[in-house]
Amino acid sequence: MHVLLTGATGFLGQAMLERLIVDHPDARITVLVRRRGDASAADRLAGLARKPVFRTLRERIGAAGVRAALAERVDALEGDLGSGGVPALPGTLTAVLHCASTVSFDPPVDEAFRINVLGARELYEAVLASGASPHVVHVSTAYVSALHRGVVAERSLDHAVDWRGELRHAQAAREAAEVRSRTPGVLGPLLAAARAEHGKAGTSAVAAAAERARRDWVHEHLVTAGRLRGQSLGWTDVYTFTKALGERVAEEYAQDHDLRVSVLRPTIVQAALDLPYPGWFESYKMMDPITLAYGRGEIREFPVHADSVVDIVPVDVVTSAALAVAAAPPEPGRPAYFHVGTGARNPLTQDDLHRHVKRYFTAHPLPDAGRGHVKVPPWRLNGAAPVERALRAGERAAELVERALPLLPASARLRERADRARTDSRRVRALRRLLDLYGGYGGVEAVFGDANTIALHRGRPPGTAGFDVAEIDWPHYVADVYCPAVTAASRRTSGPRRSRAAAGGADVNAALPEGRDVAALFDLEGTVLASNLVEVFVWTRLISVPPAGWAGELASLARAVPGYVGAERRDRGDFVRAFMRRYAGCREAELRAAVAHRIGDALLHRSFPEAVARIRAHRAAGHRTVLITGTADLFVQPLAPLFDEIAASRLQVRDGLLTGRLERPPVVGEARAAWARRYAETAGLDLRRCYAYGDSFSDRALLDLVGNPVAVNPDHRLHRHAAGRAWRVEEWGAHTGGRLDAVLTALSGPARAVRPAGRAGAVR
Repeated sequence: MHVLLTGATGFLGQAMLERLIVDHPDARITVLVRRRGDASAADRLAGLARKPVFRTLRERIGAAGVRAALAERVDALEGDLGSGGVPALPGTLTAVLHCASTVSFDPPVDEAFRINVLGARELYEAVLASGASPHVVHVSTAYVSALHRGVVAERSLDHAVDWRGELRHAQAAREAAEVRSRTPGVLGPLLAAARAEHGKAGTSAVAAAAERARRDWVHEHLVTAGRLRGQSLGWTDVYTFTKALGERVAEEYAQDHDLRVSVLRPTIVQAALDLPYPGWFESYKMMDPITLAYGRGEIREFPVHADSVVDIVPVDVVTSAALAVAAAPPEPGRPAYFHVGTGARNPLTQDDLHRHVKRYFTAHPLPDAGRGHVKVPPWRLNGAAPVERALRAGERAAELVERALPLLPASARLRERADRARTDSRRVRALRRLLDLYGGYGGVEAVFGDANTIALHRGRPPGTAGFDVAEIDWPHYVADVYCPAVTAASRRTSGPRRSRAAAGGADVNAALPEGRDVAALFDLEGTVLASNLVEVFVWTRLISVPPAGWAGELASLARAVPGYVGAERRDRGDFVRAFMRRYAGCREAELRAAVAHRIGDALLHRSFPEAVARIRAHRAAGHRTVLITGTADLFVQPLAPLFDEIAASRLQVRDGLLTGRLERPPVVGEARAAWARRYAETAGLDLRRCYAYGDSFSDRALLDLVGNPVAVNPDHRLHRHAAGRAWRVEEWGAHTGGRLDAVLTALSGPARAVRPAGRAGAVR
């Protein structure tokens, strides 16, 4: 026997390969595997020896024995079905197990057709070209008939859909979507949204976000196109639609070329009952995310009725049936059909499933991130309408919170609230995805008759594995086999919640690695200092006039604040330029003297102790310490002893007076990353080992540049960005902001004029 197996790296394909190796020692096996990156087909085949599917065999013959069995009995052919990459097949094939399929229920329409329809055509063409006459077991899904009610017989589908025409339109859909995505009507709103969200991070960030959004638009457009086209023709989604058309390809080749073809239609394939060991599965499948969401207390209801049947079948029942089908070829040109499911003779209702799952989680609750264990709620089986109403309410609430958070002042408490909001939002999105993907299957009332399959079971040769689904004990399978298997990974990764300071990134509170090729790059405002440009200007004005005149100075500044806020929202550089104009006409010498004698002390009092400690720790490790700020250089001179390098703006001076303009563009946003990249090249730094500290989304480009980014007291957008990339987030200066007494002491004393020449006390 010489068997060609497609989809060998997938869930069902791995199970098939393991059974062939174990139960058919005389079989020669060829697997068709596509290259993935640098891994060739042979590399991927060899990698299967380490997979859990071979755990039982490894325990019997050792890891070396499994590797030897694969090397001696299995040949790897490199090719990709649906991409014109099917190599010449051996002329000695006696059977083909076609398990390759898209692994998603909602792929883009062109991808679904490429794999499930075009891939099938290319496989049958290659079989014909080989000169062999194998029996092809074409693995489909019972849900190609999902929208029927009552008993569905094991026979050809009754439809008149032209698979060739649908394939042509699906292949053309991506090009059409790409063209449309570049039109002003689509691209304009995407660009506007990218500017609103990422504008402070710079033009490169905006462009990258806009392009990501455009690609996402294309993807979602193609996903929607596939789903709607399938539903418009009577299928639940593009997966069942294309699997049905793949069957039609198989039937046509069987009839036109006298091929021997059997169509195998399993229902929802889940973890193994017995083989290769109880509970084996490769990755989460259809029912698994729903089970885990219930076990975590995240889902309380699902759009199904209590008496609806959940037609699941263990994977080893499917493999045993498939191998029995392969050993019983039909007459050439007359395809045979086999359903492998449990709904006809051993039905599991939604109510029964919930009782078994609840029994398991009640006895073995999941850990609740260091806060005890999850107490699972009753699972209400209310049908679709109540679930949809509750989900929409959750989506609206999550959207309102997401809109409100950026408008509130950043604080540690708000960031904690943002974390909870993101968790809630992820939960709602996950539930929406589950509902969209699988909700249609919950309402299936078809019963898949399995007369052909049970006849094959009863007539199988003695000593071969059986596949009678009536023998499945549901309470045992669900609570003792299935649930422990799908929750094992979740239990391994659950543990006490880490504090925010320990979330993500390297532990910078531990001893820093030494190295002269490392730099620590610090933002100033909100990172090293609790002060900002506005506060420093206020200090400058307050030491220029007696306390009796402070109210007028502050009122004048307050009137200008709305304009500064607008500039800050547009671009950090605009804000720096606008604010520095307030110094026009000031004497440079007087301002430097004020900074040296009075304002410098106030700045030091407003330094975060954690920042100073971290800077010193970096210096102790031999790192270069660098300050990068849009603030004018003369204001940061008191901090110079802490840093090896300062990159700051420079105020323009004419005849000893400040013009209110800068000598060169301020080092903000993307300019910081460009400056740091050039500095690293000239100083011989390894950016992958460098550190960067910032508090604003405008610091994103700098933080993205280094291997060890740290978000300090981040604003909402940076906080969200950091959370998405698992960066370290730290809260500094919890008590620094309250040291107003020290600041006022530093500023007190006789007024010293720091004002525009010839216009005493003027503030603009």
